Amino acid sequence: MAILILGLGNDLLGDDRIGLLAARALRDLLQGQEGIEIMESEGSGLALLDLMAGYERAIVIDAIQAGQAPPGTILEWTVREPLPVRAPSPHATGLPELLAVARALRIPFPREIRIYAVEVADAYTFGEEITPAVRQALPELVRRIRNQLQAWQASPEGTQGAALRSRGAKIR
Repeated sequence: MAILILGLGNDLLGDDRIGLLAARALRDLLQGQEGIEIMESEGSGLALLDLMAGYERAIVIDAIQAGQAPPGTILEWTVREPLPVRAPSPHATGLPELLAVARALRIPFPREIRIYAVEVADAYTFGEEITPAVRQALPELVRRIRNQLQAWQASPEGTQGAALRSRGAKIR
């Protein structure tokens, strides 16, 4: 089973880098595990199409600043079916649009996508410092993702099937 862990964010925007930091921590912890590839990206929308193509399952880690939860709150959800497409234009695409494009173009795309988002205090201020609440969420975020990986690997589906695409252990 080919699993992608994709950390999203920008190293220059403080709290926005939480997805990248989680990907780096997981790379250190999971080093050498077959069938798991860890990538980092500053991209979004359709730029992620190529990165996610060919994997059976994917975990996407990102920052979110919705103001609906305290900073440091970890939000999780699973995407198995396309969500309603809501983008106002082709330039503003998210995961629903990405799934719709992949299906329309018949691109082999993860059958299950698990999203881990951390509510952040400030995703727009330049600087490498992360706010304390977001930094404190990192170990729990990594733990939850490791638990999800173990659950996938332990499931009957986790032991079947070959990777749709084989990639080396590289970070983009």
